[in-house]
Amino acid sequence: MEIAQRSSFSLRDVPALLVCIVVCELAGIIPSFLTANDVATWYTTLQKPAFTPPSWVFGPVWTTLYLLMGIALYLVWRRGDNRFALAVFAVQLVLNAGWTLVFFGMRWPAGGLAVILALLAAIVATMVAFARIDRRATLLLVPYLCWVAFATLLNYELWRLN
Repeated sequence: MEIAQRSSFSLRDVPALLVCIVVCELAGIIPSFLTANDVATWYTTLQKPAFTPPSWVFGPVWTTLYLLMGIALYLVWRRGDNRFALAVFAVQLVLNAGWTLVFFGMRWPAGGLAVILALLAAIVATMVAFARIDRRATLLLVPYLCWVAFATLLNYELWRLN
């Protein structure tokens, strides 16, 4: 049973929305900062599959996905009885950051593959938990799920080729 949606949005909601967005964006920024040297050196030496996007694509895509995640987080956070959903979201966010640290920081594609498979499962679990609270939040996570599914295939191929 879906909880009745709070439809009004006011200026007093903006700080909480911004906090949710910043938390999600930081989950991408911090690991990226910590592994920037590995991306610039080690990753460039890897043999890549033909479907690998150009490097410039990753920044805008992830920035947009973290924005959507932050909005989804806000929609669920602002509702009552949401602790389980927020905990599942936190798990997937940690796995998201962890993938960057394992794949790039440890230079370990096989470990990255294990993490990203767990991340895929955690995203699905988050979407299920969010759907019980606010379906809009679930829909906001669909592009994230699709991109991570693509990234899983890319990770697998990078492991296989190298």
